[in-house]
Amino acid sequence: MTPRRTRYAPSPTGYLHVGGLRTALYNYLLARQSGGAFVLRIEDTDQTRKVEGAVENLYEIFAWLGLDFDEGPRSGGPVGPYVQSERLAIYNDHLQRLVTTGHAYPCFCSSEALEIMRAEQSARGISPMYDRRCRTLARDAARTRIASGEPHVWRMAVPPGRVIAVDDLIRGTVEIRSDTVDDQVLMKSDGFPTYHLANVVDDHWMEITHVVRGEEWLTSTPKHMLLYEFFGWTPPRYAHLPLLLNPDRSKMSKRSGDVAVEDYRRRGILPEALINHVALLGWHPGDDRELFGVRDLIAEFSLERVGKAGAVFDVTKLFWMNSEYLKEQSDDVLFERIRGELGELIEVNGEARVRYAVASLRGGIQTYADLTERVVQVFAPAPHPDNEMARLLHESAIRDMLGDFIMRMAEIEAAQWSEFAGLEDRFKSVAAEAGKPYGVKGRTLWRGLRAALTGQPHGPELAKLVGMWGRERTLSQLGRALDTARNALSR
Repeated sequence: MTPRRTRYAPSPTGYLHVGGLRTALYNYLLARQSGGAFVLRIEDTDQTRKVEGAVENLYEIFAWLGLDFDEGPRSGGPVGPYVQSERLAIYNDHLQRLVTTGHAYPCFCSSEALEIMRAEQSARGISPMYDRRCRTLARDAARTRIASGEPHVWRMAVPPGRVIAVDDLIRGTVEIRSDTVDDQVLMKSDGFPTYHLANVVDDHWMEITHVVRGEEWLTSTPKHMLLYEFFGWTPPRYAHLPLLLNPDRSKMSKRSGDVAVEDYRRRGILPEALINHVALLGWHPGDDRELFGVRDLIAEFSLERVGKAGAVFDVTKLFWMNSEYLKEQSDDVLFERIRGELGELIEVNGEARVRYAVASLRGGIQTYADLTERVVQVFAPAPHPDNEMARLLHESAIRDMLGDFIMRMAEIEAAQWSEFAGLEDRFKSVAAEAGKPYGVKGRTLWRGLRAALTGQPHGPELAKLVGMWGRERTLSQLGRALDTARNALSR
C-alpha cells in the first residue's frame, strides 16, 4: 500500500466537535494503515474567531484520546511551519502567481455594496453570488487604486462555461458547472488568505495525498480543483463524509445537545469508547461487530465502506459502548479511577471496605460517575423505610426471625467481618438458620431482611452489603429496625 499523507486542519475557534474528531480519526486511520504520516495543521487565518487556549486544549484532548500526530506545530516536520498565520509570505507569493497568469483580480467593492447586491439578487430569485463587476476593470486603473491605498480583496477568476468534475472516494464523480461557482475571495484586505487559497497551497506543499473532510466542503471543492489547475498541480484524492445527525435526523449542533468531545469526557466516557463509537458513524465493518480497538480499526477501516447518508449520533449507544469497555477494567483499576472522589468514605470506613464496595457495585455501570454515586449511596445513612417494607416488619414471624438473626450475626467474630467472601456465605447460612424456627424462608426471608437493613424494596445484594458496612453498622441498623417494629406493636 502506498503511504498516505493525511492531515487534520482545524481552526482554533473553540472546542473539538465530535464531527471534527471523526474527520481526524478517519485521516489518522488512513495514514496509520499505510505507514504514512498524519499531519496537524492549524488554520488560523481568520484572526477574529481565534480563541485563546484552543490549540493547547486540542493537544490535551488528542493526548487523552491517544491519537498522535507525526508532524505539526509541536512535533515539527520537513514541510513546516504548520500554523497558517506563520505562512503568510508563502500565500502572498502564490497569489502573485495567480495575478500574473490572470487567474486572480482585485475587488474594491465595499461590504455595504455587496450586501445590496445580494439583497437584489435574492429579490429576483437568484442565488446570491458576486456579480464580477470588478473583474472587467482595466489593469492600470486597478493598479492606481491599489497604489492609492484603497481597500480591496483579491478574487479568483472562475472560467465560465466549464464543467468541473470532482472524483470523490465516497460519492463517486460529482460534476458542477463553473457558472454556479462564485469568484471566491482568495486574499482578504488584512493580508490574510481565505481558507480556499491557504488550504490548497498547504495541501500541495505538505504533500497531502488524501483530503478527508465533512460534506459541507463538497461545494467548495470545485474552487479548489480550479486552483490546482491554475497552479499546474495534481490534486489530492477527496472524500467527503456524511453529516452527523441527531436521532430525529436533524443536523447535530450545539443547540441540540452535547457536541464537544470535552462534554463526553466530562460525562465519563472513556476515550476508547468514544473513538469506537465515532468510527462507526458512517463506516461499517461489513459484519455485525460493534466493538473495535484502535488497532482493529487501523487494520479494517476503508473509505469504500463509508456511506453517503447522514450518520445518527446515538448517545444511548455511546453509553452502552462505554459500559462494555468498563466491564474489561479490573476492580483495582476502577477503584483507582474514582479513589479521589471517595477520600472521606475511605477515611471513615477503611480502604478495604470501600474497595469491596467498588467490586460489589460495579455491575451495569455506564460511567465512573455511576460507580462513584453507587458507592457513596451505599455508605449514606439509610433512608426512611418504604411503606411496604415497614409493614413487613410488623409481621410477628419476621420480627421473631429478625431477633434470632441479630443474635446469630453478633456471634460472628470481628475478624471474620473483613473476610468478605466468607462473610457472604456465612450471612446466607445464618439467615436460613434464623428463619427456620418461624417458617420464614425464600423470598419472604430476604424481603424481611431487606426491610430491616435498607427499608427499600431494591438495592445491593444483602450478603455483600453487610461486608461493605461492617459489624458495627450492620448490627446497629438491624437493632434499630427491630426496636421500631416492637415499638409500633406496643402502640
